[in-house]
Amino acid sequence: MSSMRRIRARRSAFTLIELLLVLVILAVLASIVVVNFSSVTKKNNETKAKADISNLSSALAVYQADAGDYPNSLDALVTNPGNIPKWNGPYIQRGVPMDPWNHPYNYVYPGVHNANGFDLSSNGDGHGNAEGLDNWTNPSAAAH
Repeated sequence: MSSMRRIRARRSAFTLIELLLVLVILAVLASIVVVNFSSVTKKNNETKAKADISNLSSALAVYQADAGDYPNSLDALVTNPGNIPKWNGPYIQRGVPMDPWNHPYNYVYPGVHNANGFDLSSNGDGHGNAEGLDNWTNPSAAAH
């Protein structure tokens, strides 16, 4: 009878190969989830940057309507630079935002790409993935 128990015990246990196969399958599934999550995060960051550029462009347009010209820096949207009598801000409520990668937005006035306005852009993730994160190729964030 003891030999019968050994046979049953041997049949009910997992072999090392079966355990390794399960681990490989789990690793493949985990890598798929990580890749999908990183692409969603990238898309969310790009969407936020485009929305920020659009909101800052709108605030700059209101500033320009009040002051008669665009400011030299984005800080003028939060605090009066001191020499603007018709300043009616703050034009943005929570301060000048950082881009989703925690870098300041690039603001140039007068613009290089928008000669009669300003250029506003993000460098993206810093790896050359910033296409469309500006107010000259992103139609929804065009300079006013």
